[in-house]
Amino acid sequence: MRKVALGLMLSTSLAGTAAAQLAPPLNSRPEPTAKVDTIPAPKDTPYPGTLQLTVDATDVTRGIFRVHERVPVPSPGDFVLLYPQWLPGHHSPSGQINKVAGFRASANGRELNWVRDTLDVYAFHVAVPPGVTAIDVDFQYVSPTAENQGRVVATPDMASIQWVANSLYPAGYFVRGIPIQASVIVPTGWKIGTALRPSGQTGNRTDYPATSYEILMDSPLIAGAHYRRINLSPDVAMDVIADNEQELAAKPEQIAAHKRLVDQAIKAFGAQHYDHYDFLLTISDYLGGSGLEHHRSSEDGVKRGYFTDWENKLRDRNLLPHEYTHSWDGKFRRPADLWTPDYRTPMQGSGLWVYEGQTQFWGYVLGARSGMLSKQETLDAIASTAATYGYGTPGRSWRPLVDTTNDPTIAQRAAQPWRSWQRSEDYYSEGQLIWIDVDRIIRQQSGGKRSIDDFARAFFGVRDRDWGELTFTFDDVVATLNKVQPYDWRTYLQRKVYDIAAQPPLEGIMKGGYRLAFTDQPTGWIKSAEMNGKNRDLTYSGGLVVGNDGKISSVLWDSPAFNAGLTVGSEIVAVNGRKFDMDSIKQAIKDAAGNGPSPELLVHDGDVYRTVKLDWHGGLRYPRLERVGTGQGTLDALLAPR
Repeated sequence: MRKVALGLMLSTSLAGTAAAQLAPPLNSRPEPTAKVDTIPAPKDTPYPGTLQLTVDATDVTRGIFRVHERVPVPSPGDFVLLYPQWLPGHHSPSGQINKVAGFRASANGRELNWVRDTLDVYAFHVAVPPGVTAIDVDFQYVSPTAENQGRVVATPDMASIQWVANSLYPAGYFVRGIPIQASVIVPTGWKIGTALRPSGQTGNRTDYPATSYEILMDSPLIAGAHYRRINLSPDVAMDVIADNEQELAAKPEQIAAHKRLVDQAIKAFGAQHYDHYDFLLTISDYLGGSGLEHHRSSEDGVKRGYFTDWENKLRDRNLLPHEYTHSWDGKFRRPADLWTPDYRTPMQGSGLWVYEGQTQFWGYVLGARSGMLSKQETLDAIASTAATYGYGTPGRSWRPLVDTTNDPTIAQRAAQPWRSWQRSEDYYSEGQLIWIDVDRIIRQQSGGKRSIDDFARAFFGVRDRDWGELTFTFDDVVATLNKVQPYDWRTYLQRKVYDIAAQPPLEGIMKGGYRLAFTDQPTGWIKSAEMNGKNRDLTYSGGLVVGNDGKISSVLWDSPAFNAGLTVGSEIVAVNGRKFDMDSIKQAIKDAAGNGPSPELLVHDGDVYRTVKLDWHGGLRYPRLERVGTGQGTLDALLAPR
């Protein structure tokens, strides 16, 4: 009775407080104004005329791309041009409108009035006078000149030229129905790599045949002074541009691994969804890295050493298998709610656990089957992923996997203070673990007669040489799985993807012939990551990742590091009273094992120095997979070459 009375008293008091805080009736009280969208919706009708686009990419010193576009106009009056906002492959509104400058529109040499749309800043309204049949548009794409401005796309030796950043298109039409003829001007002597095939060349200007705006946006260029083309099959090649000639020196065995990648992918999927395919590989310490899929090409940007330091570039060797897989998964078969008729319509990413999750899966599988990575390197990579979701992502307790498909819009890959708790795009790697288990179930339920390869051929391997988009839904995935192997796939995927999963999806490993174990020695996969990241991964040895400079780049939620008050950005200055270095912190963690003294860390945050104790006594721990049982497990069978 006392509790009830107190509750009533509190609610009455709160209600009174809320009423007292309302604005007095004589205060100004605006009413909302109607927001009218004046931009025409896209229609599936042909655009009346062919756009002409010229991108001058010669000013690589300053990274300024000068764009000229001639646009036929159907009638006088308000004409709307759009800058691409929702970008395929980004799954988010990441168009770089903030880097568009110097916009001008003219007709017959006379400047035209224009205004930016106040509801959609990606839209430009141009006032077209009577009698005008085409307008000229000029602007500059002022690309980043430093990493803190975005991805650097131009250096004195190379450029990444994306039409999607260097063009505008008329509103009111599906982009597949807008014809466009494009040309590019690059520095003298540079070579170009692209899936487009030129129609002509004059000096350092290259012209391409008219195509649809959709296909052009899906066909970026790389250009540079140091170029090599490596044919991998009659239909597939690598266009390689590097900082210098030495970085182009691919060994025969390395080229052979890339050729096997193409062969193994075609064997897995049973069809090709391109007329030809170009890996657009840039090797540079100055051009920004990338991994972006297209129907007939992929943008693959890595740092120096891809060929010359092959043994230590394990993660880079996974890039091309991943992006190549996207030609089937993501570009050809695309989630229905992710496909859009133009680049203004918002995308929905609920199917990214297939688009990216199964691509992540196939990237590692094809990497192992082709020898881009050894089987052991692949197992080590899977172990790291399994540990991440088995022990390193406590955010799984509150956030279902499918909700992370909203992260491209929520975060756009901005740095996070507590990634393990917040979660970020986990549909990639947790999705990978789910598909490993799907393969296990198919193999075990069918007595070894079928595997996920059968799903791949049934789902992705249809309509050979079709490089349009065939959309799918959750029901389509379930139906195809049931055709391959009857099972309660709907319930299984609902539990794994859409529900808050009580247990991490490790069955494909634990019931597939292996177990996740921890030892005091890092695997080659972890060593490679530490070397290239210039850090030490102590995620399971206290709960942090720390750089060679002492800066902390990751803290595991509710770990000893978290409980000690360490945060991303903190700097460890000293360990047990001695100047910080990597050897000292690892030795201190070793010495603390069992009943040893907790490491004392002098930590620097801003202008504050403080000493904290890392209350961890489990020693050094690194994940790896260990075989269990005898004979070949389902994971062994999955990774075996075809």
